[in-house]
Amino acid sequence: MAGGYANPALKEMFHWKQLDFHYPDEAAKKLAVSSGEFVVENNLPLGVEVWKNKLFVTVPRWKSGIPASLNYIDLNEAEKTMSPPLKPYPDWTSHKIYEKDNSTKIVSTFRVRADECDRLWVLDTGLADILGKAEQITPPKILIYDLKTDKLVHQFLFDPSHVKDNSFFANIVVDVAPGKCEHTYAYIPDLGSYAVIVYSLETDKSYRVKHHFFYMDPLSGNYNVGGVNFQWTDGIFSLALAPHDKNDGYRTIYFHPLSSTMEFTVNSRILQNETVANDDYYAYKVLGSRGPNTQATASFLDPKTGVLLYTQINKNGVGCWNSFTHPEDFSPETNHLVASDNETMIFPNDLKVDKESNLWLLTDRLPTHIYKKLDFEEVNYRIFKGHIPDLVKGTVCEVKDPVKPTPEPLKEVSTEKSVEQSSSSTTQKS
Repeated sequence: MAGGYANPALKEMFHWKQLDFHYPDEAAKKLAVSSGEFVVENNLPLGVEVWKNKLFVTVPRWKSGIPASLNYIDLNEAEKTMSPPLKPYPDWTSHKIYEKDNSTKIVSTFRVRADECDRLWVLDTGLADILGKAEQITPPKILIYDLKTDKLVHQFLFDPSHVKDNSFFANIVVDVAPGKCEHTYAYIPDLGSYAVIVYSLETDKSYRVKHHFFYMDPLSGNYNVGGVNFQWTDGIFSLALAPHDKNDGYRTIYFHPLSSTMEFTVNSRILQNETVANDDYYAYKVLGSRGPNTQATASFLDPKTGVLLYTQINKNGVGCWNSFTHPEDFSPETNHLVASDNETMIFPNDLKVDKESNLWLLTDRLPTHIYKKLDFEEVNYRIFKGHIPDLVKGTVCEVKDPVKPTPEPLKEVSTEKSVEQSSSSTTQKS
């Protein structure tokens, strides 16, 4: 993999020394601080997603004192400051995790996904104060919001048999069939017990898939990030979706464990069939290696350009591979470190690509937050934005003549399953 550089096409949009939240007034904020509901230094941004004028930012409850785990920045207003306060989504009430009558509370989310049907899929671990008391406030669950109304339209609690002692859910990938909003699958990697939970919105059921390729590589579990040396055993972490095949409507899924430098593939037709997904070992393929020291958290494939982008946490940067120009060749020679900076890009944690082929990247110095202590006199958290064709220009990932898929228009959000129905049915399961 070629050397990286601070890519001028990747613009720093926002940054914070410490996070702040948009309280109703100063008195409410002071009360939150004095009560311990808001402990400023414990709040670290981790996940990012964009939908129209909303830039979502997640704040997992690693420690106590996190007032809201799912938030957003209004991009129309945020031009006024580089360090805007975060607005809780959909409201403050949804984040009052210790209120017993709040059955649809958002406890702790790492990553979220806005789909083609204008829905926000929130994977809630239900686990608060992860590094402290580790309170399981609710079972792990999926919350689905209609982004046009900011209303919760569905909730699904995980089947208890799918949650193992070492399970850890830090990502969610949403696969919508062309033109069929109700025919949607969510893939939730279990990085701790090396499995994928597959959820069908249509049947409102889930199942657990296991495969050898979901495991960590024992030779890739050592990390050196921002002066912190640590070891992680994280397995399957990210799944990136190629465009739908025009003939059968399915798609290639690219996936990798975090503690690994390998990339693998499987067809969505396989994952969407519980029996085949668990029994057909050879349906999963080895794509190739990115090269030494190339462990990656999040990845995302831009359907317009074919470029697969992924974080490079040991290299303080972002890597790329073009699935359109090198479909059969995934190697250090066809991967490129498209941007890297040893100050501003320490621990690139999450990235997404919007409908205009813009990359959104969040960096947050997470290892320092977990194992040492952040210096709040300097900038610790950043969000970048860059247009993919500009980011990869002149590299092995350069966009030649991108094919622009034209999927069928998608139907409106289906709300035939009410929150009350789903809550009661899933409560019975648990």
